[in-house]
Amino acid sequence: MSASIIDGKTVATNLRADIAKAVKAFEKQAGRVPGLAVVLVGEDPASKVYVRNKGEQTVEVGMRSIEHKLDASTPEADLLDLVRTLNKDPDVDGILVQFPVPDQISQQTVIDTIDPAKDVDGLHPLNAGKLSSGMPALVSCTPLGSLLLAKSVHSNLSGLEAVVVGRSNLVGKPVAQLLLGENCTVTIAHSRTADLPATCRRADILVAAVGRPEMIKGDWVKPGATVIDVGINRVPAPERGEGKSKLVGDVAFDEAVKVAGAITPVPGGVGPMTIACLLRNTLQAACLRAGVDFESVISG
Repeated sequence: MSASIIDGKTVATNLRADIAKAVKAFEKQAGRVPGLAVVLVGEDPASKVYVRNKGEQTVEVGMRSIEHKLDASTPEADLLDLVRTLNKDPDVDGILVQFPVPDQISQQTVIDTIDPAKDVDGLHPLNAGKLSSGMPALVSCTPLGSLLLAKSVHSNLSGLEAVVVGRSNLVGKPVAQLLLGENCTVTIAHSRTADLPATCRRADILVAAVGRPEMIKGDWVKPGATVIDVGINRVPAPERGEGKSKLVGDVAFDEAVKVAGAITPVPGGVGPMTIACLLRNTLQAACLRAGVDFESVISG
């Protein structure tokens, strides 16, 4: 038996379509469209592509895209001044500073400076604390996308056993909190877990977010489990030619697909969900600022 493939591109496309409809509903009530400000510092090629895609998809769903591109030598104080200006701008509902930032800038200081109400990346300690406390909060995009993909397979996650491999603030911890919120029984595992393969085999939902290429083998997967692979790792691919590379996840896909019930591919799984969830967060932030009920507009 081969697992069904969880098509992140299709789920993300459907989510963006829902957001586009919700933006129109929001505009009728608020008299304006949501605005997303994205700040890019430097010329990192991958970041430039990502920022361009964010801008295009923001406009496609009917939101206002505001881009600020700063030189790589920009002092930290100048970036923080820009963030504070965006915090006060009534046309800006969401602020995202593209990471990584140059070495002279503290990533955490930038996160701490963003208004938590406009923190559409869900990284501010206040939003992380609200999530941990079970309070409504803006949630980091990749964990939220991972949860939505799991829910595309299971209409009800309550009572399922979930294992999250990875304990980062960016993915591991927030996705565990989201799964707890869905009434899963959650284990956070990591590289020092005593018997990691056995722990993984308990999982009805296995989330791999450890950042090690193909670390999780097929025989670590419980038969029929849903596997959400968050890893994006570039590895050499000599079979494609000299100097060529390819993207792989944290799960040995060719092995796991023979055991799992459903699995996300890399690429094409969690990745496409990140920008879609960023747009969802921007709409949510706009609704909170405008006093519009988010659930009513997003549900249609």
